[in-house]
Amino acid sequence: MKLLIVLAMLAARAASVQDLSGKMFTFPVQNDRARVRLITPKQEFRAVTVCHRSFTDIKRNHGLFSLSTSGSSNSFLIFWDETNKEMEAHIMNQKSEFIGLDYKANMWHSICTTWDSATGLVQLWFNGRPTISKFVFVDTAITGSTIIILGQEQDAHGGGFDSDQAFVGMMSDVHMWDYVLSSCEIQSYVDELNFTPGNVLNWKALQFVITDKVLVEPKSSVCH
Repeated sequence: MKLLIVLAMLAARAASVQDLSGKMFTFPVQNDRARVRLITPKQEFRAVTVCHRSFTDIKRNHGLFSLSTSGSSNSFLIFWDETNKEMEAHIMNQKSEFIGLDYKANMWHSICTTWDSATGLVQLWFNGRPTISKFVFVDTAITGSTIIILGQEQDAHGGGFDSDQAFVGMMSDVHMWDYVLSSCEIQSYVDELNFTPGNVLNWKALQFVITDKVLVEPKSSVCH
């Protein structure tokens, strides 16, 4: 009984809210276990903006942000397709491809993705530059039990991980909103200026659980 109480306390502590300003998640190994689950009670989305910064040198397919629900493993997925050199946004299992992005290795990239069910449009902002908008679903909400994962791509609700799609590198400044962020707000995020923090996920007040080999470290920078 005492052991169960201790384990419960450790789990609660692992999921406590933390201010990660100036910090990053480091994913140093390629396997099908290392991941971070981001906690939110919200279970319905009629619009979404997700912004994050990532740094990697891997030259293969990998997931960057994976939100699944009980009815759709790829309810909101940001995925790099190395074969076709395209960033993909999957909304309720429907894919939109964005090409012509300068996704260089060993440098930080700021990526924001927006989707609005009122228009059905999804758009990517890569290092502050917008892509064209593409149509997916209109008047349809993302609903159901929400599981958000960094480091792995969910092929099943909360599982189905594949080491060949695992992210290896660093990730920081993850925010999520339940509305479409304005272009000026997105630019402020990219430029690391003042912006409205995510009302679904907020890097400055983030609740998360780490599984396997993932570290929280000071965000790396280059001294000049």
